[in-house]
Amino acid sequence: MNVPSHANGQLPWPRWAYVPGETGGVDADYETLDMAKALVPSAFRGYVPARHPALRYGLALNDRGYFWESQEVLEAVWAAAPQGGRERILLRACILVSNANLRLRMQRAHSAARLFGDAQAELRILSARKAAAGGDGFVESFPIPALNALLQAKLGRPQLSKADWIALSAIVRTQPSA
Repeated sequence: MNVPSHANGQLPWPRWAYVPGETGGVDADYETLDMAKALVPSAFRGYVPARHPALRYGLALNDRGYFWESQEVLEAVWAAAPQGGRERILLRACILVSNANLRLRMQRAHSAARLFGDAQAELRILSARKAAAGGDGFVESFPIPALNALLQAKLGRPQLSKADWIALSAIVRTQPSA
């Protein structure tokens, strides 16, 4: 997933990846995150567009190792997603994956495994929901079965390590075009 540079009017990457308890007392780069959050409307109408810049940025943050920052941006998108909508469930799963990735970085493998399991539970809830007919929403464009299979593979390992983190937008790129 390519997010253009700030020079073209797009969002810059945070200046550092915040890791609670490990960044030497330095707080997160809230100034950069606030730029992304400012793009999120107070409420999405009907669905969250798959190409919404804050959503794409939040996924790309995760894939670049900005796990805490990814959670922050995705939570802002989640809060604006339609209540009871399928996007809220998928966004919650993505937030849990970002949080699990952060736990792996912090060498908390058991916590990460629990969070991966919680994300997989969200995907089960999502699969039980009736799909909308077509559209360009986040749920319609995201390869949910591929994420579910990846989570299952991670959960099948006897022990997770830092290298077991999940890149969310890489899943999107590896799927064949419809």
